[in-house]
Amino acid sequence: MVLASASPRRRELLEAAGWRVEVRPADVDESQLADEPAADYVLRLARAKARAIAPQVAGVGVLGADTTVVLGDVLLAKPADAAEARAMLTKLSGRVHEVLTGVCLIYGGAEAAAVEATRVQFAALPPEEIDAYVASGEPEGKAGAYAIQGRAACFIPRIEGSYSNVVGLPLALVYQLWRQFRIPPCGL
Repeated sequence: MVLASASPRRRELLEAAGWRVEVRPADVDESQLADEPAADYVLRLARAKARAIAPQVAGVGVLGADTTVVLGDVLLAKPADAAEARAMLTKLSGRVHEVLTGVCLIYGGAEAAAVEATRVQFAALPPEEIDAYVASGEPEGKAGAYAIQGRAACFIPRIEGSYSNVVGLPLALVYQLWRQFRIPPCGL
């Protein structure tokens, strides 16, 4: 399949599940529309990414995805710098948030899309631990400023839902979308 994303984590997840992946990042405007609900936002971006790449390829599926962290009504995207990462982690500390990923698969001119939501409990973190984590560099390029598959695993006592969604791509949902096209998924 063609992955319309530059995310190394998405590629790693797909390859670990047995898919052969070609990466073709889509260049789309990722601005959130005024009053756009988070689920609509990630689904719109996933569709835009897949639709941008689909005309360039034939005979293969094109997968677009977008992930965001939501705390209450606030979207926590990728932090711009260490100060923003620190602020995000301070907000997440001791609270439950959601990770939403919109996924869109285009194959043979048809499209299947859905949103996965996972609830994540964050431990209460003292400021010095937040500072040390930010200094590690791991928050860079991560929605919500953390990587559950890395050092931040220690901060997360519980999740409800898909672990791979929190990493960046809900594999079970991708599998379900592929099955709608009656194509053997996961390289089977």
